[in-house]
Amino acid sequence: MSPVRQKVLVLYLADSALDSTVIGWARYDGTGRTTSATGDSVTPPYERGLDALLDGWRLIQASQLIPPYPGYEYDTSFLKHEFFFERLVDV
Repeated sequence: MSPVRQKVLVLYLADSALDSTVIGWARYDGTGRTTSATGDSVTPPYERGLDALLDGWRLIQASQLIPPYPGYEYDTSFLKHEFFFERLVDV
């Protein structure tokens, strides 16, 4: 049996719906076969979060939906609609 390693895909979506548009992303390859860096691509790996599921990625975490504090509804901060996906691959 060959060892299994994890690939992680983090998608930041326009809103909390999994079928909304990807606005940011990060990739991590536990196999060591590829490396990536912030800003290394202008095209997202998927158009929508749902497309990652359709391609075989497993959703392992979605961020909590926390309402904005009154008076701060339009403040700019971190990207809050974060979804973590994983794929297990043989090495």
